[in-house]
Amino acid sequence: MPIREATADDWPRIWPFWHRIVAAAETYTWDPDTSERAARALWMSPAKRVYVAEDEAGSVVGSAFLTPNYAGPAARVANAGFMVDPERAGRGTGRALAEHVLAEATAAGYRAMVFNAVVETNPAVRLWTSLGFTVLGTVPEAYEHPRHGLVGLHVMHRAL
Repeated sequence: MPIREATADDWPRIWPFWHRIVAAAETYTWDPDTSERAARALWMSPAKRVYVAEDEAGSVVGSAFLTPNYAGPAARVANAGFMVDPERAGRGTGRALAEHVLAEATAAGYRAMVFNAVVETNPAVRLWTSLGFTVLGTVPEAYEHPRHGLVGLHVMHRAL
């Protein structure tokens, strides 16, 4: 699966699934009513390295970003975000993006990766665990899930 750095021209192909995922309010802590302009600023920030995964026809089927989680002396701890078009879920796109971003983080000199708020009911928890992430802790009942009610938010970590 081709994965490359995103360009500004990719945003119109990312936005439809970004909006669908965030509006569902099941996996991301961002406001479900985030405007396109605000979403673009969040995802395509110049402080982030953004990637897209494409299918064989060249359609964008997923995206990810890599950025420092902290600043200053702790800037070698990375953070990342991942989204796969729900219509393309279950085809290995998330794993391919994750492996790519982990390799990019390592090559960039990051020493670890931290996810600050992983909704505990998110199916991606299994993926992160399979890739060596551990749950450092869980903030109980921190997330109002539309189907499961109050659920926890995991802080997950992996050394690179």
